Amino acid sequence: MLLQIPQVLRPEQVTAIRARIDAAQWIDGNTTSGHQSAREKVNEQLAESSEAARACGAEIAAALDRNPLFFSAALPKHVFPPLFNRYGVGMTFGKHVDAAIRVHGPSGARIRTDLSATLFLTPPEDYDGGELQVEDTYGVHSVKLAAGDMVLYPASSLHRVTPVTRGARVSSFFWIQSLVRDDAQRALLFDIDMAIIRLNQDRPGDPAVVSLTGSYHNLLRMWAEA
Repeated sequence: MLLQIPQVLRPEQVTAIRARIDAAQWIDGNTTSGHQSAREKVNEQLAESSEAARACGAEIAAALDRNPLFFSAALPKHVFPPLFNRYGVGMTFGKHVDAAIRVHGPSGARIRTDLSATLFLTPPEDYDGGELQVEDTYGVHSVKLAAGDMVLYPASSLHRVTPVTRGARVSSFFWIQSLVRDDAQRALLFDIDMAIIRLNQDRPGDPAVVSLTGSYHNLLRMWAEA
């Protein structure tokens, strides 16, 4: 399931985060790459230990905690502390699949990467190229969102970032270990949860809502790894 989550950050939050990370020291993005990714990746990144990365990452994590759509779609168990990258002119990231296990350098924490997330921090009109392209059974999906919006997709997906030809693309990226590791099961639970929300709005108090809610939680109980 590929899902856009709008307005994870408010415009003033994007402005404040950009001011802080733009003034920080950027390093070669391959410092966190695996063997496969290192051959395809040309970008810059804030070090995981950077004070700016830690502070801005904590602000993003807090925003995710307040976002019901993110919780419904991801069913997060662990969220990797958000990282930050920048693609200037000529920079790109070729086709790759994210590593199954990520280790957070400063803490040593390990998570299984069920979902990948990119939170855009640059308005799309400020740069050309730099689209995130995600492949699934329905083809290639090209993603370029407003600053503050985020895309969530299975970490097992083949994906790439196209070359930037004007301006610079700045974003935050991170991974999620879900309570439900199977993407099809998560997608089904998400669809049911959205249906429950719509029914509660259109037909509050309908006994069918109680029945559907019970089915949702029974499926979650069956599939979740608490």
